[in-house]
Amino acid sequence: MQTNNPSIALDDRFVAHTYGRLPVAFVQGQGAVLTDDSGAEYLDFLAGIGAVSLGHAHPALVGALQEQAHKLWQVGNYFYDEHRGELAQRLSELLATTTDETGVTTGSTNTVWRTFFANSGAEANEGAIKFARRWGERNLDGATGIVTARKSFHGRTLATLSATGQDVFHKSFLPLPEGFCSVPLNDYDALVATLDAPPAACGPVCAVMLECIQGEGGVWPADLDYLRKVRALCHERGLMLVVDEVQTGFFRTGAPFSYMRAGIEPDVVAMAKGIAGGFPMGAVAAREEVAQLLVPGDHGSTFGGNALACAVGLASVRTMVEQDLGAHVREAGEHLAARLAGVPHVVEVRGAGLMRGAQLDVPVATPVVEQALSLGQRGRRGLVLNHVGDSILRFLPPLVVENDQIDEMADSLELLVTELAG
Repeated sequence: MQTNNPSIALDDRFVAHTYGRLPVAFVQGQGAVLTDDSGAEYLDFLAGIGAVSLGHAHPALVGALQEQAHKLWQVGNYFYDEHRGELAQRLSELLATTTDETGVTTGSTNTVWRTFFANSGAEANEGAIKFARRWGERNLDGATGIVTARKSFHGRTLATLSATGQDVFHKSFLPLPEGFCSVPLNDYDALVATLDAPPAACGPVCAVMLECIQGEGGVWPADLDYLRKVRALCHERGLMLVVDEVQTGFFRTGAPFSYMRAGIEPDVVAMAKGIAGGFPMGAVAAREEVAQLLVPGDHGSTFGGNALACAVGLASVRTMVEQDLGAHVREAGEHLAARLAGVPHVVEVRGAGLMRGAQLDVPVATPVVEQALSLGQRGRRGLVLNHVGDSILRFLPPLVVENDQIDEMADSLELLVTELAG
């Protein structure tokens, strides 16, 4: 693809090269459609890496941002904010929801959750780690170890990198903070063995930290029965259960939060991405009795929960609930899974709702993503796709994507995979 946009040249010259950017500059979006600087359109099946939950330029979010921008941006957390408390209340109600295994709401646990607002998923997980360590200090004779899962991803700060169960992210940044170890996902016996005899670098364990679906690792789901057994095991041993819902939260899998599909309730939940529809925001929530473990001075953030973020976050959560977005996600997610299963060389489709991974039997995922952008040269709309390694395609479209857009994407994907696989 060729582009004369000067912003690309400036980015290449002056921005740190920590991303392998694809050669396109988007300037506008509407729903699940993006437009680049030349006017070409693309179907977006990445949604800002799973963050643009209500689609691009959703009027409720645009309106909330504009209204708040004319009033107040930032005063800091030494003071109260107009929308922070209401957003926290909405999150408490949402976190207390119960669902069946498909994500359909069945009731509420009536648990009260308290939220700390941050700016990203990594920060949310850092807060979760602090809750876990304080729990170990107060209730488990100072235990600090946290067990995570292989192929997990919890962020790029040093602590969340250490929690991440993928060695590829660790190299060049050693030594990482100690107090973490990982076991294979869905291997209950391995988890029990590690809790009984944790590695020296981990030490006595205070918490288990899991994703219900490992997104960055390749869209690998935790078995619902496994999650139930882990919840029971943590309760039995007095350990904290932390669930990382950064990518799976806010109806991404059809339920308000993915852990609900297993019928469990964690002690701490980390959130980000879809919480504010793409506006930078993260949050960590703890059940009331756990949240009381952190007191003034234990944690903080200059920008976390500022007026702009809370206004947009409140509009986002309110809109998702009022529109019963989960019902649409469940239906569209099944349609997406069925269409992906019919693509040549796709041997497995994993995930739930609108978080899907397509496993290929040929290593063409990288060129598929690259060439999907240039479909406009062949009379089709381009596609914004994502790959994990060379044989997994990951799909995280806006939650408002329509079936006809899924069909258009799948038709183009069939063409690309067939050509590239030879």
